[in-house]
Amino acid sequence: MHHSTTKAVAQTLLTYEKDAKIFLQQWGRKKYKRPALLKEWMALVPEQGVLLDLGCGAGQDARYLATIGHRVIGVDRTMPLLQFAKRRSSSIPLVLADMRALPLRDGTLDGIWAAASLIHLPKKTASTVLALLQQLVSPEGLLAGTFTFGSNSRVKTGGWMPGRFFARWKKDELARTFRRAGWRVLSIRVVNNQERKGRWVNVIARRI
Repeated sequence: MHHSTTKAVAQTLLTYEKDAKIFLQQWGRKKYKRPALLKEWMALVPEQGVLLDLGCGAGQDARYLATIGHRVIGVDRTMPLLQFAKRRSSSIPLVLADMRALPLRDGTLDGIWAAASLIHLPKKTASTVLALLQQLVSPEGLLAGTFTFGSNSRVKTGGWMPGRFFARWKKDELARTFRRAGWRVLSIRVVNNQERKGRWVNVIARRI
């Protein structure tokens, strides 16, 4: 565990370990649909860029990015998910690591894809991580991320895979957090029921 791990985050990590098979039933399917935000981000990142899939899970987005010529690194904190991703994507470097202490050199990435991963950090921690991620990308590097919309951050107690903590963000609040972490927000909007159910805030930002 990272030294800053809260009880809610520890519980979230345990839930992903315990319910990995349930997660993979949804996100380990062979049929792949490219997320709309990923398509938008792809129009901005350089060809054959060095990209990080942060919280890569089953590896579906990392695999797609690799097939179109990018050099991709996948990072996740859940070993069963990485093992599944490795079986499907043996040529992609996949790393077991905590996003609060990534084993990557500053300035080495062209872009970071963070789909539904930073949502599991308390807001203060997420702000710190966004500043760390800003250092990992090269000048003009890009980040795209999806965040749960709302104002009541909490541990989910029912529904699909309960026990996970979700930070919920309002659009203006999230934009301010990005700017304070050293990012220039290129686009930010609230979407409904796109890749995942519910309301989400989609962000694309560039390193200042």
